[in-house]
Amino acid sequence: MRRTLLYLLLGLASLVTVLPLLYMVSLSLQTEAETLSARAVVWPASPQWGNYAELFARAPFGNFIVNSLVVAGAITLAHLIFDPLVGYVFAKFRFPLRNTLFVALLATLMVPFFVRMIPLYVLMANLGWLNSYQGLIAPFLMDAFGIFLMRQFIQPIPDDLISAARIDGASELGIYRRIILPQTRPALAVLGLFTFVFQWNEFLWPLVATTTPEMRTIPVGLTLFNQEYFTLWHLTAAGSVILFVPTAVLFVFTQRYFVRGIALTGLK
Repeated sequence: MRRTLLYLLLGLASLVTVLPLLYMVSLSLQTEAETLSARAVVWPASPQWGNYAELFARAPFGNFIVNSLVVAGAITLAHLIFDPLVGYVFAKFRFPLRNTLFVALLATLMVPFFVRMIPLYVLMANLGWLNSYQGLIAPFLMDAFGIFLMRQFIQPIPDDLISAARIDGASELGIYRRIILPQTRPALAVLGLFTFVFQWNEFLWPLVATTTPEMRTIPVGLTLFNQEYFTLWHLTAAGSVILFVPTAVLFVFTQRYFVRGIALTGLK
């Protein structure tokens, strides 16, 4: 009986979580009249798949999607390269002021992005990188949270394993590539998923750093589209579905590593 009640509660919680997403899909397939109707339409009588084509005809959503993929993909790749390296150094190397530097790194997590945004904007403007891919990517090439996550995951790896590899003549890069990285695949999957989702949904910096529609990402483009066509809720919902799909697909492919990473972190 307890297990049955638990499954019912989990099913109810899942339904409450998924219901808004399902209604967003339904809204994206409705006509303009159905979206403005006084009565809510649960599912359209005749799904309007042409709403997605109309969305791309009214605004350059193809450019928005490509820009988001390039920016989020490049930043995610940079995090997967640099964050484990820095985390490995903090976890397994001894050098002066190591703990002080690590605490200073963590302290940056308490600095709101709004405080750093103006200096970043001035720096990008002086470099001539506004309204460009490098201006959208460069400020986020590394992240204190990613370094902290990888350092915590690498720290429990036995030092004797690394020492044995050094005795056998392995280089530091070889140790990192052959011993450290294979042990941290679940953490890398979690880091990659979190980074991609955050950057895919990032709104403020692309809004500030871009000035032309050709360089806008999909969150910015969708918001400005909604301001221009604020009564076309079915098209805004179609854009929201497009915004949601890539992150959902990425989670499907990485959920095995995601769950394993949580489980291993709990055991450690």
